[in-house]
Amino acid sequence: KAMCSGRLQTALLVAGYFVYLLVGAAVFQALERTAEKQEKMAAAQMKEAFLQNFTQLTVAEMEQFMKNLIEAIQNGVYPVGNESQFEESNWDFSNSFFFAGTVVSTIGYGTLHPKTAGGQIFCVFFALFGIPLNIVFLHHVGKMLSLLCKKLGKFLYEKGMRKKKIKFLTLLFFLATGILVFLCLPSVFFQITEGWSYSEGIYFAFITLSTIGFGDYVVGKQSDRKYFSYYRVLVAIWILFGLAWIALLFNL
Repeated sequence: KAMCSGRLQTALLVAGYFVYLLVGAAVFQALERTAEKQEKMAAAQMKEAFLQNFTQLTVAEMEQFMKNLIEAIQNGVYPVGNESQFEESNWDFSNSFFFAGTVVSTIGYGTLHPKTAGGQIFCVFFALFGIPLNIVFLHHVGKMLSLLCKKLGKFLYEKGMRKKKIKFLTLLFFLATGILVFLCLPSVFFQITEGWSYSEGIYFAFITLSTIGFGDYVVGKQSDRKYFSYYRVLVAIWILFGLAWIALLFNL
């Protein structure tokens, strides 16, 4: 009975956690998408004006153009290619969900951030409640994984192995399995999808799961590549369970 109750609590927590992320993603999308569209239109107009008059620009006008261009890039607007690229949004549902995941996990790459007053205020409250919820979620997932550790330990103990050796082998097993599942295999996936080298994939995976999050490598940001739908949603889920694996290693 207690076990069923514990499983129900865990299931409700996991469901509530993902609902929280989904709602957050929907709100960020609603608050930021229109403002982003206006920014992209302004960047397109700036680019067009530059291409028409670049031979006649003064040094001061060129400096202003460079400042505007840098500001646009910092805001996630890349005025390259044709107009169809301006129709693709940084705040579609997949990107918004990815952003919500990086907020509650405190990774914060810095490449995508709310720019409207409403989005910034919502982000404060979303993080205020989402970060503790994320900690509780990771703790519960870590506990579920630790049960697997106990079962493995029990199996080895019944085979006549000493407790110290069991602890070492359990730690080694989950370390090796986690490195394979959360670092090595995803890096191959990033290598294929992003066009990075394998070492860059490993670097990105480690910097992400350690929550350092420099933002020098971020998935789904190359304008010359076509990504499948909900690519960043899958990456966000990988991040969340990868963080749970790291939490389990600390517990072990």
